[in-house]
Amino acid sequence: MNSEQMVELLKEKLNDYSFHFSFNRKKDTLRIEDPELKKGLRLSLPGIISKWNEKKEKAIDEFVYYITESLSAMKNEGALSGKEKQIYPVIRSTSFPVESNGVPLIFEDHTAETRIYYALDLGNSYRLIDEQMMKKENWTRQQLKEMAAFNLRSLPTKVKEDKVAGNVFYFFNSNDGYDASRILNESILKEYESKVQGDMTVSVPHQDVLIIGDIRNETGYDVLAQLTMSFFTNGRVPITALSFIYENKKLEPIFILAKNRRKLTKGDDDKQ
Repeated sequence: MNSEQMVELLKEKLNDYSFHFSFNRKKDTLRIEDPELKKGLRLSLPGIISKWNEKKEKAIDEFVYYITESLSAMKNEGALSGKEKQIYPVIRSTSFPVESNGVPLIFEDHTAETRIYYALDLGNSYRLIDEQMMKKENWTRQQLKEMAAFNLRSLPTKVKEDKVAGNVFYFFNSNDGYDASRILNESILKEYESKVQGDMTVSVPHQDVLIIGDIRNETGYDVLAQLTMSFFTNGRVPITALSFIYENKKLEPIFILAKNRRKLTKGDDDKQ
């Protein structure tokens, strides 16, 4: 399938909506705009085609859901007062946009691979919090951070344990949209740090999973690399295929090299 065919397919699937479509052949993108809001989304077509090649109609259904829910969320006035319990931190890659429709989003640096954004949960969708929303409420970043952290700690956790080649992997997969965000919950990291017998790794390949690894032998790193890449390529909101070593309350990105070797992206001498 080429880009023109994908544009026509998306138009067909979204035929019940009065969206405007603008196809940029040079950049290979499609902008879908709500004419009433005069706001919209810009989609990278190669990425969508790649997902379609893997999952066919299921992939298109996921993108249609993402498009309709995102544009629906934009109709929300963005009032935060009274919705304090619906605010959560979300992890995104460092390539994720830092503004929406020209308005800066509220975010913080996290690791070399990730940033922390903040979201207003709207049920079936969410809206990332921007500077305009903060000014309307006269909130500080610290207030927002504390509120989101409290709400995150209040979420229940659902964990599945798997053992592979003598290594243990814990999968957090509650499907509430904030599984990856649990990397920010220090009590969880501290709890698992006391459990692990080998190296403790932490991975957030996409927004709906957090993987904590107890890597007890060299094979474990190969297994970890395969796991994270699989989740990364299949996730609806990919974050990073790299994993992190967790030591002394710090996360250090690692590359999994050939022959089951690992290498830290920085600070190698301090770790060896």
